Amino acid sequence: MAKVSWKPGNMLYPVPAVLVSTADRGGRDNLFTVAWTGTVCTNPPMLSISVRPERFSYRMLEDSGEFVVNLTTEAMARAVDFCGVRSGRDMDKWKASGLTREKSAKVIAPRVLESPVNIECRVVRKEALGSHDLFLAEVLAVDVEEKLLDDKGRLCLDRAKPVVYSHGEYYGLGELLGTFGYSVRKPGGAGKQAGTGKTAAGAGKRAGAGKAAAAGQTAGGIRKDSGKRTGYAGHQAEKCDPDRHAVGRQEHRRGASGEAARVSVHRRRSGDPGKDRKAPQGDHRGKGAGRVSRRRK
Repeated sequence: MAKVSWKPGNMLYPVPAVLVSTADRGGRDNLFTVAWTGTVCTNPPMLSISVRPERFSYRMLEDSGEFVVNLTTEAMARAVDFCGVRSGRDMDKWKASGLTREKSAKVIAPRVLESPVNIECRVVRKEALGSHDLFLAEVLAVDVEEKLLDDKGRLCLDRAKPVVYSHGEYYGLGELLGTFGYSVRKPGGAGKQAGTGKTAAGAGKRAGAGKAAAAGQTAGGIRKDSGKRTGYAGHQAEKCDPDRHAVGRQEHRRGASGEAARVSVHRRRSGDPGKDRKAPQGDHRGKGAGRVSRRRK
């Protein structure tokens, strides 16, 4: 097939569109959108974010060396875009976007209550690359919305309807094509094969140009989105993440504050060389009812 050769540029798409929250030691915090982020190591668990030095949050990152990567959903899409095009120098983006601060388990930076998964990080190294500086960070805790766990305690991230970013556009995920290892699985083996065509229960068609999931949603002072965008064919299949987790639970009684009980989680990742890490015992946060936390000591 014919191809056109372009000059060097960043065309690694799609990528996750995440909200990064950070704070300095003086108590100032901010929220900004990052697409240049990714996993870099399993043991110890590490990820990276790339940030322009002129961004308002850059000095906070340097000061505290801590941040939270907050995964985003279709319902949060408009707030995600807003936090990427407005500066914390001019406003409180938490209030303007309608997102809620929540105390984190291990870092001083707040996490986003509306986010289904919060990844708490501490910077171990910074590399100046050019337009962006790369912050390499170790993961200290992972906080997961409890409703994303199935009855066996396995994470089903597709239920949250994550958002990805592709060359200036936001998309939801599409139809399930297969599960990890399906290409070598013997016929009749466990799991769905490619091309099943199954989509999430009750989900309508959205092949081609469909309404944005964020349409009709509001986030604080941000008005409703009346536009349309192109989405991947179909909705997400209600299928669990292939990275299965064995989870042991221990219910904690309701505390004197009247907050809902927490679930303490100890996980083992199948096929993952990383060691098991024990979750925090008891209630360590404010509003985060219905979350489970896996954190490093």
